[in-house]
Amino acid sequence: MSEVDVVISGAGPVGTLAAYALAKGGVSVLVAEAGEDCAEDLRASTFHPPTLEMLDQLGIYDELSQQGLIAPIYQYRLRSTGEVIAFDLSELGDMTRFPFRLQAEQFKLSRMLVDRLAGFPSAKVLFQHRLVHFEQDDEGVTVSFETPTDISKVRSKFLIAADGANSIVRKWLGVQFSGFTYPEKFLCLSTDFPIEEHFNNLALVNYVADAEEWLVLLRVPSLWRVLLPADAANSDEALRSDANKDKIFHRLLGNGSVETAHRTIYRVHQRVADRYDHGRVILAGDSAHLNNPLGGLGMNSGIHDAVNLTERLVRIILDKADASSELAHYDRQRRKVMNDFVQAQTIQNKQMLEQKGSLGGDAKYEQMRELNRDPVRRREYLLRQSMFTSLADADNVA
Repeated sequence: MSEVDVVISGAGPVGTLAAYALAKGGVSVLVAEAGEDCAEDLRASTFHPPTLEMLDQLGIYDELSQQGLIAPIYQYRLRSTGEVIAFDLSELGDMTRFPFRLQAEQFKLSRMLVDRLAGFPSAKVLFQHRLVHFEQDDEGVTVSFETPTDISKVRSKFLIAADGANSIVRKWLGVQFSGFTYPEKFLCLSTDFPIEEHFNNLALVNYVADAEEWLVLLRVPSLWRVLLPADAANSDEALRSDANKDKIFHRLLGNGSVETAHRTIYRVHQRVADRYDHGRVILAGDSAHLNNPLGGLGMNSGIHDAVNLTERLVRIILDKADASSELAHYDRQRRKVMNDFVQAQTIQNKQMLEQKGSLGGDAKYEQMRELNRDPVRRREYLLRQSMFTSLADADNVA
């Protein structure tokens, strides 16, 4: 049986970044991914400023930035009137080298990190390795994987579950995953149609509020992504149909004859694991928490998990820091951010676009106008939405 310091289940952005941080820190690591490659998931595509700072510290930012778009401005648009409320992250240029969002699909980060991990003798990434069993004791974890030809076993000091929303590790641990699932589905349409030519001064990131059909318009290097709610009573086939696609784009652009590269449907949840650390098995990313995509907070939170956790694992493995106290602190810090900020903020973001909530749509939008006119409140809002505030709050958790 082979031995390694840390096994990571899942080769998404959280798993691969955790592996890279560990390898750079001098810890041996094995990443096991059930699929044949990093999943080409199109949902997450926004990297916030503090996340870019973390990537820069790891020497990742420059390469990733070449595969993305710099987006300092994001807009809220009122669909009924065309009104635009714009926020400019450049206002935070006095506190960060990265006063903008980077728009790049998450799989670009994962694949880049897999390539980089190949340069570390102490790191391995194994595809078509599906975790089928693990057993932990006081000294470590024995992990079993099913491959196309056999069952292999690895002995590690720790197991990181970065295996996503349907985490088998979380389920086998019996962790309570508290929260709810939205009744509607979410539909994402990707197209190379020049949507920007049909709106005045369209930003790369746009949240379009409407009581009848809100939507999000996001630009990545080669495509526009259109995200909107879809009636769960309709079949996935009907929602992905040409007829539905034509209807959506006709209302958006006055032209339904738009070719799409992808049509994706998924369910959306607001859930948080009751605890992230379970002995020598630790949850990170979507295995630990889920939220709606409005605001781009989910993947960024997962990357923040990975950075926080791997710094602790390096101290535990190389410097003999106390594992139980380090991992319990990780749990307290990261769950506080998720419960106090990410869950509340993403729910609020959705209500804003739906033009719903206790204040009603018009009142909520007027609040946004007033906030945008006040330099002090606007800066506080930018710091909160870009995740600087929540990270500072987490640092204060004892």
